[in-house]
Amino acid sequence: MTDPIADMLTRIRNALGAGHEKVDVPLSKLKLEIVRILKDEGFINAYKTFGDGAHSTIRIYLRYGPKGEQVLSKLERISKPGCRVYVNSTNIPKVLAGMGINILSTSRGLMTDRQARRERIGGEILCRVY
Repeated sequence: MTDPIADMLTRIRNALGAGHEKVDVPLSKLKLEIVRILKDEGFINAYKTFGDGAHSTIRIYLRYGPKGEQVLSKLERISKPGCRVYVNSTNIPKVLAGMGINILSTSRGLMTDRQARRERIGGEILCRVY
């Protein structure tokens, strides 16, 4: 697999489109941090890990509105393996005037665009969520 992050985002998009309540993705530290940020920001209900060794999995419990509408309307991969996108702290773009988030990979770990601006640190924009 060339881009495991894009694969995870696609699995989440497909599960949301099909109306599933949960989706399983292979475990990695980077994916686990992205899912943690999605949980902290309120885009998913919960997540848990299970399995052992190379066959570990993250189970993501998706969130829907009171009438069954999707909370996540767009999951978009920004920095790709063939074209990385780096920004400094002053050039981090806002998503829908602050209604969405960018997830950045910085020297201090993964964080949202708001945290990166607050700490005045730039990095690679992994994905955009709203």
